[in-house]
Amino acid sequence: MDIYRISGGRKLTGAASAAGAKNAVLPLLAASILGEGESVLKNCPALSDVYAMLGILEATGCRTEFTGRKISICADEMKETLLHGDLVRELRSSVFLLGPVLASRGSVRMRFPGGCAIGRRPVDIHLEALRKMGAEIGEEEGMIVCRAEKLHGAAVRLPFPSVGATENIMMAAACAEGITVIRNAAREPEIEELQNFMNKMGAEICGAGTSTVIISGREKLSGTEWTVMPDRIEAGTLILAAAVTGGEVFVRGARADCMEAFLSCMKTCGVAIDVREDGIGARAPERLSAAGKVSTRPYPGFPTDLQSQLLAAMAASDGVSVIEENIFEDRFKVLKPLRLMGADITLCGRSACVNGVGRLHGARVRAEDLRGGAALVIAALAAEGETMVENIGLIDRGYDKLERTLNGLGAEMTRTKEG
Repeated sequence: MDIYRISGGRKLTGAASAAGAKNAVLPLLAASILGEGESVLKNCPALSDVYAMLGILEATGCRTEFTGRKISICADEMKETLLHGDLVRELRSSVFLLGPVLASRGSVRMRFPGGCAIGRRPVDIHLEALRKMGAEIGEEEGMIVCRAEKLHGAAVRLPFPSVGATENIMMAAACAEGITVIRNAAREPEIEELQNFMNKMGAEICGAGTSTVIISGREKLSGTEWTVMPDRIEAGTLILAAAVTGGEVFVRGARADCMEAFLSCMKTCGVAIDVREDGIGARAPERLSAAGKVSTRPYPGFPTDLQSQLLAAMAASDGVSVIEENIFEDRFKVLKPLRLMGADITLCGRSACVNGVGRLHGARVRAEDLRGGAALVIAALAAEGETMVENIGLIDRGYDKLERTLNGLGAEMTRTKEG
């Protein structure tokens, strides 16, 4: 078992680069199978989730190659439509393959997808949309089974602006007959990234980034090249890591236009933000001020994927913060290990009341999900003494060698094997 050993109390300063976005590259890989010929994705992060997605695609007959930061993928010889069970159970984002495999191959079978246990993330929204587009959907031996000789356009109103469902419908509709209109669509920047990538493949999609997305089905798409956008969640994590230590960081490649709610929160906490063409600078006071009340919302609201990290930073701040989680009900699993480190946090329903303490202290803690694991690293950086973070394989799902990045800013953090 790999663990992090972190000696806290060191001020983080310097520059780091945001890797390619996890939440962008996974749907881009899924969309690649719709194109004839090879697609090449650049600036890809070396994450365990990315390797899992490649493993699923390779098991269907796709040819993939991951060298440096570049992934080449070609689905011309894809024959198998039964998606690899073990990898699907590990990777929530495997659900992205439902739409494109069904649209391009006429059928798809997969087990219910897994991923982090952060609450209910039902695939019903995805399946109901595919059903409206002409798919026959059932369940056989614990597997989702979808069949359709040819999908057709449909009007789809999502009951909730689900990112995954919006992206899945876009991919399924790209080669369907007729026009598909998605209303109450999610508006995340990664959805606009998917639209632009697919349009370069020959799709006809407009409206991504708004609540209405319109897809005009095309006969075929072609492979293309694309550079993956920087990861706004990693950028936010790095800013919080430096800020909780009273440090200063410049995150190369970070895009302020994708991070307005988060950056506004940081200013409330006393962090000076410097937005430049090539990234974002953040200079923190000796001790962060409380954030006040922060509520997670669908984009452009405060992102749920940064809630745990903010919670950890506020545990060492000056004052009281109230953090409300409106997306995933189990995001607060991180409270127990934070309390072991001396955090004063009271949970009431969907809200955590965080009373900032003078200093957290080192402890042995365990990551229970990806973003909660990153939150424990942030807490450890601010704590007195040594913290050991277990189960860091979960952190590897969304951060490419986080220890290397943070050590480059002055952290004392090692990855070791135990047991």
